[in-house]
Amino acid sequence: MKLYVHNLDGVKSKTQITLNDNVFKKEPNDHAIYQAVRLEEANRRQGTHMTKNRAMVAGGGRKPFRQKGTGRARQGTIRAPHMRGGGRVFGPSHIRDYGFRLPKKVKKLARQSALSYKAKDKAILVVEDFKFEGPQTKRMIDLLKTLDLQNKKPMFITGELDRNFVKSAQNVYGVVVREGIQFSTRDVLYADTIIIQKSAVKELNEVLGK
Repeated sequence: MKLYVHNLDGVKSKTQITLNDNVFKKEPNDHAIYQAVRLEEANRRQGTHMTKNRAMVAGGGRKPFRQKGTGRARQGTIRAPHMRGGGRVFGPSHIRDYGFRLPKKVKKLARQSALSYKAKDKAILVVEDFKFEGPQTKRMIDLLKTLDLQNKKPMFITGELDRNFVKSAQNVYGVVVREGIQFSTRDVLYADTIIIQKSAVKELNEVLGK
């Protein structure tokens, strides 16, 4: 698979770059994509939700009524789980971890599948390498207009991390910047268009194409 390299003016150059078919033309595996996104969403959960058990609920220091003679079942405290306002039995604790293990091959397959879907939809654009001299939100907006990506959610894959470029994209809704292969399946699916810098193509071909 070959794509033309575009410059920052949005003009297609005569230079073509080869994309690994094992990354961008692979038969997509929907279940691998589902598992990878499910894992990322699970890892984003803090797991800090909890309820109070009978030891944590305030009150209930004495018996609600005497042991015998009332005709009712004996009770030791009004904070027992079966009483109104009592503690929760087996409620969630603040140490719960929702993560699970996913094989590396499945994670790689998920990213390959997501990129293949984008390539099939012609939503991948290769551009020349560039850097921002300083954080400039206006320049970022102008770049999106030049590449005809305004009102869209693009993801830039850069060859090396440009902090000025990252800061320039922070104030623009929907723009995601990732260095090399440091992106997830969810990032690819979230984006409308994938913009890959020329220097990042080699790493994608070598690492994800094995």
